[in-house]
Order: sequence, then structure tokens, then C-alpha cells
Amino acid sequence: MSSSFDRAGLALMFSTILVWAGSWIAMKLIVPYIGPFDFVALRYVVGSLVLFALAIATRRPLSMPPWKLTLLIGLTQTAGFQGFVQTALVDGGVGKVSLMAYTMPFWVVLFAWWLLGERPTARHAAGIALAAVGLVCFVEPWNGLGDIRPVLLGLGSGLCWGVGTVLSKRMFDRHAPDVMTFTAWQMLFGGLVMTPVAWLVPQMTAQWGWQLWAGMTYIVLIATAAGWLLWLQVVRRVPASIAGLSSLGVPVVAMLLAWAFLSERPTPVELGGMVLILAGIFVVSRAAPAAKAD
Repeated sequence: MSSSFDRAGLALMFSTILVWAGSWIAMKLIVPYIGPFDFVALRYVVGSLVLFALAIATRRPLSMPPWKLTLLIGLTQTAGFQGFVQTALVDGGVGKVSLMAYTMPFWVVLFAWWLLGERPTARHAAGIALAAVGLVCFVEPWNGLGDIRPVLLGLGSGLCWGVGTVLSKRMFDRHAPDVMTFTAWQMLFGGLVMTPVAWLVPQMTAQWGWQLWAGMTYIVLIATAAGWLLWLQVVRRVPASIAGLSSLGVPVVAMLLAWAFLSERPTPVELGGMVLILAGIFVVSRAAPAAKAD
């Protein structure tokens, strides 16, 4: 019985990775048709409404968790993360931006040390060192820094996600909200915060042809709503140590899809940097939980 559950859980995990990796291709393809801030506001306001509808259908509680902490998480894990990502994709490739965004485990370690007093272990330090060397190879500063903007924006997105993850840990430790309801509220806050930004910052006018409709449908309904529900099943069926390795799978599959469909071919040095960063993510994700500082 347990082996069948393991196989089903792993199948769900690979399906989730594919769905989320595909969203990176969709986000890149709609860049010519909608401004980045319009996209973020629309994605998360509509996505939150979909989750609220699912919460009602499954009879989950709809009460808002503590609003200040929920707002902070919406600002970082939703508005900040996706705002940096979509802005980076205007000029940057999917492989480069997705890998920088998935440096989030390193930021989680650092912010958990600062905000939660969880001191990193030697293994955490080794993983971060591996990733730092990989980042240098990936950026290739000896060739100039002409393509640094998407890299920095991608790192900013990972930083925002890391802060949001640590704040979410504090939320669950102190208040134990319903996961779906909490996610819907913080997504709604993130989308609403981005709405005036989208209104005030000059952007291109959205071009609502079939390309944008198709991309938004995939991103909102499949990547955001269905992907989130798939992930819940993964967490229930698969050990956390294995489920956490999806942070390796998504950027790898996104890079392969970008290579196949967008002709984004990394250089040998970039490939070496990617391998080192992914190795660092693997080491950090497999490290023992950080100890509380005295």
C-alpha cells in the first residue's frame, strides 16, 4: 500500500514540477502583450478569487488570518516575488531568471537566522558557498556586466520569496491558519497592493488577443490554482525531504523547455554555473534543520 502511495505521490510531484515549469514559458511568451505590473495584479487578484471559490466549495473557513502578517507575506511572497520575476523576463531568458528565482532556499536560511534565530549548519554554509561560485560562473563578470539586470532582478525575486517563507513559518507556528484560505488572502493582498503600482507606473497597454488570453488562462487556472492543489497532495503523500527537491526540478525543467521552445541555449560556462547553483540548492535542501541560536 505504501509503495503505491509513494508512486502516486512522486507522479503528482513530477506533474507539479511540469505545470510550474510550463508557467515560466507562458510568462515569457506573454511579455510582448501585457506590462509586468498589470500581469502581477491580474494574476493574483483573479487567482485569489479562484482559491476563495475552491475554499467555499470545500467548506473551508474564510476568516482572514492576522492581517498585518498576512499583508507582509502578500507584499513579499506574492507582489515582490512576481513583480521582480516578470520585470526580469522582459529582457532576461527563462533559464537565467528561473534559476535566480529558485535561489530562495539560500535566502530562507539567511533570513531564518536573522528573524527566527535559526543558526545555519556547516552544510548550509557549504551549499551557499557552492551556489556563490556557481553564480559567479553564471554571471561571467570577466566578460562585462551587460546582462546583469535580469540576474539581479531574479535574485531579488528569490530574496522576496525567502522573506515571505520565513514570515509564513512564523504565521503557521503562531496562528496555524487553514492553508488554502491563508494562501488566498495573502495572494489577494499582493494583487491589490500591485494594482495602484500597475495604474501609476507607465507600461504598455495590454493587447488582449488569443496569445494573452491563452497565457493568462494557463497561468491563473493551471499554474496557480491547479498547481497549488497538486502541491498540497504532494506534501501529504511525499516525505518533506523529497518534496523539497522540487526546488531543483522546476528550474531544470524550465531551462529544458526554454531550450526546446524558445531556443535559449546556455554557454558551457553558464551550464557549469547552473550545475553548481543546483548542487548548492540540493545541499541546502538536504541539510538538517538549523539550530536555534542561544
